[in-house]
Amino acid sequence: MVERTRQEAREAFILHSYPYRETSLLLEVFTRGFGRLSMVARAARSPRSPLRGVLLAFQPLALSWFGRGEVRTLARAEWIGGQPLLRGEALLCGFYLNELLLRMLPREDPHDALFHRYEEALAGLAGPDGSARALRSFERVLLKELGYAMGLERDSVNGGTIDAAKTYAWDPERGPSEFKGQGPEPVVSGRTLLDMARDDYSDPQTQQQAKVLMRALIDHRLEHRPLKSRQIFRDLLTL
Repeated sequence: MVERTRQEAREAFILHSYPYRETSLLLEVFTRGFGRLSMVARAARSPRSPLRGVLLAFQPLALSWFGRGEVRTLARAEWIGGQPLLRGEALLCGFYLNELLLRMLPREDPHDALFHRYEEALAGLAGPDGSARALRSFERVLLKELGYAMGLERDSVNGGTIDAAKTYAWDPERGPSEFKGQGPEPVVSGRTLLDMARDDYSDPQTQQQAKVLMRALIDHRLEHRPLKSRQIFRDLLTL
């Protein structure tokens, strides 16, 4: 019998799981070193499976698998620990991050800087400082890793330094330019752009304008196809 060659990732997170056949799960995972992968966890839904209670979203895992096709077969999963549980609004924000990765990140394309920022984002969501910095920082790194880095400190038209006292329109393909009374949406202050460049979201106006800006840029890259996590969040707010 030919031995099945295993591969392993010492750090990984489950982004989503789907029932597969009678007792198995189909997993979408984000790994350090291998990127986003799909794999089958055989018999994971069986009452006696050692994987029950291990394959949880937002918890760091060590995984090993085998197979060469688009969908691998999970061989082992071990909980690493160290990540606090997400609850309430933080949990919804975590699902939003996972959906961004599922929708925007190609399979088998390693992005270790993004993996590190994802870990940081989960820790930030679980912490006491709120979600603004965790979400906006992750969104910026995601766009950068996909080739859409944001120029936050220079006017894209004249090359001048962003002035905190001025107002800027943001073109999704070019970046910021001084607002002259008309231009593309959204419109943000220079102060907001400079705060974002420093990952400083302590100012309420910066938080709000950065949220609107990043939403517009994410929507543009998704070709305005809606995100389910956003709709769920809106529905809960209306209850």
